[in-house]
Amino acid sequence: MAAAKNKSDKSRFSLPAGLSPEPKRRPVRVADTIRNEVSMLLLLKVKDPALRNVTIIHVNVSNDLSRAKIYYTCPPETDKKVREGLNRAKGFIRTYLAKELQMRYVPELVFFSDPSVDYDEKMQKIFQEIASENESGTDGNHSGSQ
Repeated sequence: MAAAKNKSDKSRFSLPAGLSPEPKRRPVRVADTIRNEVSMLLLLKVKDPALRNVTIIHVNVSNDLSRAKIYYTCPPETDKKVREGLNRAKGFIRTYLAKELQMRYVPELVFFSDPSVDYDEKMQKIFQEIASENESGTDGNHSGSQ
């Protein structure tokens, strides 16, 4: 009876992949390794001058290790050239990763420009404006009220 109860504990229904309680360890480890290797590769081996000022921000690997989403940032004026350069170098990067990762299948690489850096810069400017308004507003209020 205990064996039957253990079988019933495992439900045949499961949460969708994006709603699992915690990420699997292997995709996280593979993502960290890809981020490190691609960063070093862009820094030391890639000859394309358009890719000199690229920073790899984050890598997200699917649970089945079939796709790696690589988020990067670069100066806004070079975004189009960087995107084209990364797409040209995709095969070279994937071949390099195949040698370094020693995996049976190397994930498909998909590059995305990371908007969070631009968002952070905009928020910093807004906070600075608010701080300067508060400083100038509090100075005037204190001198008038005393």
